[in-house]
Amino acid sequence: MNIISIILIAVSLSMDAFSLALVYGTQGINNKDKMILSTIVGIYHFLMPIIGLLIGTIIIKKISFNPQIIVGIILCLIALEMIGSNIKNKEEKILLTIPGFFLFGLSVSMDSLTTGIAFPAITNNYFIVSLIFALISFSATFFGLNIGNAINIKYGKVSTIIGGIILFILGITYFL
Repeated sequence: MNIISIILIAVSLSMDAFSLALVYGTQGINNKDKMILSTIVGIYHFLMPIIGLLIGTIIIKKISFNPQIIVGIILCLIALEMIGSNIKNKEEKILLTIPGFFLFGLSVSMDSLTTGIAFPAITNNYFIVSLIFALISFSATFFGLNIGNAINIKYGKVSTIIGGIILFILGITYFL
């Protein structure tokens, strides 16, 4: 498969990270945390396809589960916390902590896990493809966080509540 196709796959895998980063950005996340979160997402998008390649086929053969349900649950919980903390004017938000960042990274990289299962059909250079996935997802997350932050500056708390509602709806769609 040529490099253009691999980049297009990487961009498509990064779209959920970008869209959720838009919502996260409305939380008023600082520059240091933007870098940390983007790096975590990049690392997940590097590791998950390799994990998918190594053990994904065994898991799918042995255990029948739908990773979309897990993603839906995580997104709904993040959305409820986001809305709740904004309504209560809570200063410390779980979303803006390292465990929250790891949850975010996991939720947006589940599709990379399943893509890793298909790696043998895509390429035999797994490391380079995973690196491309990581760099593009890092960039998409960072870009989304910055746009979301700009929206937050302009529209304030309303943007966070609307973002939480959108995130909850996205979470529900994963169930469907």
